[in-house]
Amino acid sequence: MAYRYLFGPVPSRRLGRSLGIDLVPQKTCTFNCVYCECGQTTNLTCERREYVPTDRVIAEVDDYLATAPDLDYVTFAGSGEPTLHSGIGEVIAFIKDRYPRYRVAVLTGSALLADPAVRAALMLADLVVPSLDAISEEVFLKLNRPSPGITAGRVLAGLTAFSREFPGEVWLEVFIVPGQNDTEEELLLLRDAVAAIGPDRVQVNTLDRPGTDIRVRPASPRTLERVAAVLGGNAEVIGAAPDEPAMVPEAREVADTLLATLRRRPCTVTDLARISGLRPAEVTKYLRILEERGAVEPVREERGVFYRAT
Repeated sequence: MAYRYLFGPVPSRRLGRSLGIDLVPQKTCTFNCVYCECGQTTNLTCERREYVPTDRVIAEVDDYLATAPDLDYVTFAGSGEPTLHSGIGEVIAFIKDRYPRYRVAVLTGSALLADPAVRAALMLADLVVPSLDAISEEVFLKLNRPSPGITAGRVLAGLTAFSREFPGEVWLEVFIVPGQNDTEEELLLLRDAVAAIGPDRVQVNTLDRPGTDIRVRPASPRTLERVAAVLGGNAEVIGAAPDEPAMVPEAREVADTLLATLRRRPCTVTDLARISGLRPAEVTKYLRILEERGAVEPVREERGVFYRAT
């Protein structure tokens, strides 16, 4: 079966060997974050609906997991906000009923957790990794650039309610953008928010590949350590602004394979996704690494943007 809604497995620095499930078209999201490595949001929305057919997603998951692959997680992530899909709870329930050996993770920007239906849909997951970058409305608007109607207060209220109801683990991610949410005032607000939410872990992250806004720079290791110290004892630094993005061997092999293809002929993201079997969002991440290293360059042609080896 050719998979349309699955990608990977991909190596994840937090989740190990992870099979991705992508429930929304690229780039459909509740936020248009300045640091997003998947690029500009083209469909900024809070509308929950069946963006891709739930039954087809389940069929692909069933076909893949029936082979008993070695996985650390099955992860809902990819091209945008997975909780926008109205059938996410049904897919999670299928995995936990048919293939209970696999741990299910959901990566979310947290915008929809104020909705009781969204919280209920995630109850069977093993791990939820929500984001919370700012508490003051001014900083929240600058960093996350939300869909109309989403406020920092609503996000915090939803996160707090979810953490009280959810029986699994919650790893709260705080993404630091220098000069925006690393001020003493904002960090103290985040500290109080973390105390109210009570997550199992707090993971302090920063940019390690080009984001949507090219002016956004990574935070220094010293800044990240300072942030973790303010946020509390269960906070850990997971992004340390390396000079060169670090990749585990499997990821390096993927990047090398894409580069070898581009040395033969220029390709678009869609071309590379078709050739490699990766989702377009994953291809884009690897291309940004290669572009940052000067190994590839984008060229606009009549059919779109092509990448070629330099």
